[in-house]
Parts: sequence; structure tokens; C-alpha cells
Amino acid sequence: MALLQSLQFFLNTTRIFDFLAPLALRLYLAPIFWMAGTSKFADIESTAAWFGNPDWGLGLPYPNVLGWLAASTEVVGAILLIFGLAVRWVSIPLMFTMIVAMISVHWQFGWQAIADSKFCLFNCGDAQEAAERLSAAREILQQYGNYDWLTGQGNIVILNNGIEFAMTYFIMLLALFFIGAGRCFSIDFWIDRKLKRYQASSSNISSAP
Repeated sequence: MALLQSLQFFLNTTRIFDFLAPLALRLYLAPIFWMAGTSKFADIESTAAWFGNPDWGLGLPYPNVLGWLAASTEVVGAILLIFGLAVRWVSIPLMFTMIVAMISVHWQFGWQAIADSKFCLFNCGDAQEAAERLSAAREILQQYGNYDWLTGQGNIVILNNGIEFAMTYFIMLLALFFIGAGRCFSIDFWIDRKLKRYQASSSNISSAP
């Protein structure tokens, strides 16, 4: 029992660093959404066309409006995540963006972002076909290309474009929605601290005789 109490005490003392988890989530997600949003803004006409075209795009209504909304949400969201401002609020539209992406873009390709037939959860037929094509591509490159140079920075893979990455970002945003931006290194923390002090002083004044 004494050992368990000591271990629990040790675990409790680590809570002084609990701000590191939301900080890490914010700093991880911010550049992802920044790059996604700025790339949409860089060619907003193509973005709108992709949103609206039913043949090679998403076929969504009001593509110009949705393109601007998606890009703005990602860029503004990235900035707010960096500074830890309104993190719980901005997590909501960012999660909605991830849901739309999963349903309209990635769902048809299954779970995996990178095709791997050995560890597929569903849509394994496509993963197996991707593995066969990858094997064929490697054979062609080994025979006719400089394979060592091509793979010098990493292995060749087939992008399956499944929901894996979007779901991962959604879960990270969901965690931020519930735990907030974290202590110390966020504007939300200092705003909340100031508001609590103001509420406490107002309560003391109102309760004074």
C-alpha cells in the first residue's frame, strides 16, 4: 500500500507539467491548418472549382463561399492555436471541417492514409490492390531507374488518402475542446485567471455589509 501511495504521489506531482500536453497539441496542429488554409487561399479559384465540380471535385453547393470559409477557418484557427486564444471555441469549426473532409473526401478510401495491406482495418481490397501496384512500381524503378537515389530520402509509398489523418486531427481537436489551451502558455489561461479574480472581488464587494 505504501508503494502504491508513493507511486500515486509521484503521478500527482507530474500534474505541474500538465500544460505541456495541450501546448504540444496546439503547436502540432497549428502548422497543419496554416498550410492547408494558405494553400487554399493561394489559388482560391481552383479551390472553389474543386469544392463545386461534381465530376472531379466534391460537388458541394456554394463552392466560392465554402472555399473561403474553409480556408479562413484553417488560417484563423492556426493563428488562434498558436497563441492559445479561444481554443475551445475555434476547435468546433475545425472539427466540423475535419468531419466534412472525412465524409466528402476520404471515406471512400477507407481508413489508411498510406496504403498497407498488412494492417488494413477496412477497405482491405483496395489496400491489397495498392500493394500490388506498389510492388510493380518498385520493380519498374529498380529495373529502369536509379532506385537507390529515388529512395535515398525514404521509401516509395502509395497515398491511399483514407480518413486516418483527418480522424487523428479530429481527436486532437476534441481533446483541446474539453481540456482547453492549457496553463501558462496560452492567452485563454490569463484571461480566465483575470476573470476569476474579477468575479472573486465582485463577490466580496457584494457580500460586504
